[in-house]
Amino acid sequence: MATDVMVVGSLSMDLVLQVPRLPKIGETLAGKSFDTFVGGKGNNQALAAARAGASTAMLGKLGGDAYGEIVLASLKDNGVNCDNMLVDSTISTGIANIWVGPTGDNSIIIVANSNGRLSPQDIEAAATEISSAKTVLFQLEVPIETIIAAAAVAKRGNALVILNPAPAPPSGSLPEALLANIDLLVPNETEAELLTGISPVDEKSIEACALKLLAMGPKAVIITLGDRGAVYMSRSIEGTTKIQVPTYPVKVVDSTAAGDAFCGALASQLARGATIEEAMRYGCAAGALACTRAGAGPSLPMAADLEAMVSTKV
Repeated sequence: MATDVMVVGSLSMDLVLQVPRLPKIGETLAGKSFDTFVGGKGNNQALAAARAGASTAMLGKLGGDAYGEIVLASLKDNGVNCDNMLVDSTISTGIANIWVGPTGDNSIIIVANSNGRLSPQDIEAAATEISSAKTVLFQLEVPIETIIAAAAVAKRGNALVILNPAPAPPSGSLPEALLANIDLLVPNETEAELLTGISPVDEKSIEACALKLLAMGPKAVIITLGDRGAVYMSRSIEGTTKIQVPTYPVKVVDSTAAGDAFCGALASQLARGATIEEAMRYGCAAGALACTRAGAGPSLPMAADLEAMVSTKV
């Protein structure tokens, strides 16, 4: 049976500091707490999809260290198929240093380590599993040439190919060879602005931003807008389709992995036949719930919690 969701991407150990504010240059500031959590956008999205109820597989590369062992064990404990996971014993597992402020907003610095060694050759070795999945989900914390290769392999089958362009490339552009194979592009508002030069702050600018993203090549776009929900747009010979979904109000503790929760839950629902609007509602619920707990891995919600939130009106 085909896997519902195949995630290709990054895995890391998150080193999380709760801080009263960001320090100034040269300043030493006392933090409030320090914790470690499993993370990496690929890992987070795989966990989110699995916890939302989808059969999920993960392809990524860990280092030969204790962090890698912890991340791998977490995936397996959550029912993620790890048959295609790779380990490079000559390098450390990726890490992310995350500073979380008093309102739950965060600043993140990542060091790729083993993530930087996931190669197009690794993709070809797992081509059968990737191309047979119902939905394939990517991010941009592994080499871009690897993601280009993975998207091409995914399109050999009938997979729905989703790209979360995070982090957005410094150049502000994505390769045409990649975008041509993307069915659904899912940036947040910051990434959308970096890619288009348009800040999606109101209905007019959101639509302009989405249309510019569509002009780059993907078949459809979802821009996630934090506490303003998410907007979907696509264009066809019949015209433009626009769907806007609100989010669910919560008390924000830590926004880390909220976007990953959205993407994982979205992919999970689409793989199991949900409409785009239904899937977006689950994505918004997952993103909201992820904000209510500290850390990436621990904050990703289970299916029962998603169902309960989606059943409420907003």
